[in-house]
Amino acid sequence: MASIPQQIIYAGQRLFERNLLDMAGGNISVRHGDTIYITARYSGSQRHWQNKVEHILTGKIQGNELLNNPNCSREGKAHLAIYRAFPEVGAIIHAHSFHILPFCAAARPIEPVLEQTQKFGTIRVVEDAPAHSLDLANNIVAGLTGQEERIKKQAAAVLMPHHGIMVAGKDLLATVDALERIDWNAYCLLAQKSLA
Repeated sequence: MASIPQQIIYAGQRLFERNLLDMAGGNISVRHGDTIYITARYSGSQRHWQNKVEHILTGKIQGNELLNNPNCSREGKAHLAIYRAFPEVGAIIHAHSFHILPFCAAARPIEPVLEQTQKFGTIRVVEDAPAHSLDLANNIVAGLTGQEERIKKQAAAVLMPHHGIMVAGKDLLATVDALERIDWNAYCLLAQKSLA
């Protein structure tokens, strides 16, 4: 069986191929006990999601060891805040997905229009805050609060205005699956505008 870093690397490559991650960034993390595994900075811009095991950082969820690492992903604060607030979260993906970004740019929620996305409900927009800030991390936690049952079943997600999406799921594969479903749902909403 693949190690956690290998699973993260594989997921990143597949998501990048499918326009769910981009060169501008994003990050993937997995919880294992009291430890977080997370992609390092520049996974998109410098490595184009062709990470190696040494590009997956680890640290304790309780504590700031990870945040003190100069290679820590800039949204590491948000990942740690989610894991600390929701013990049911086993993996997190922050992404700038192709069809989701128009909704982030407009700060508009994504309504479910596909049967396969009904279980996620409306993907809400959190209160705006600067990227990489503790305020943004707290706003994401607030947006996910009340969605614990969705996380236990598969995943829950929130949109960050002018930024991207944060998906918190029960495990890595469930989170990957949720991100793609939400992106296709976003595409369907956009495509409906061209249907007569």
